[in-house]
Amino acid sequence: MEQILELPLNTQIVRSEGFVASDMDGEKVMMSIANGKYYNLGETGGMIWDFIQSPVSINQIVMKLMSEYDVEERVCREEVLSFLVLLYKEGLVKTNQKEDR
Repeated sequence: MEQILELPLNTQIVRSEGFVASDMDGEKVMMSIANGKYYNLGETGGMIWDFIQSPVSINQIVMKLMSEYDVEERVCREEVLSFLVLLYKEGLVKTNQKEDR
């Protein structure tokens, strides 16, 4: 399951179910209903969370953030993948890869 770093940029990412999210002072904060854990996704993480309400490719996430921020594509891609790995490990997102089905 930790092979998300190897995923192609066309891999579809979508939120997992069972989380309650709220905006607090410009940052996205959420709680898992299943395990009671709280998560602070921050401002950019919150933007990604809002964007993955429906399935979207990793590349689309990168392009969206590049249109919002002055960031190099390589840096943006690495940061997005790193963030998605954290979400994936916590079970907050799913991919269209076979192991998630």
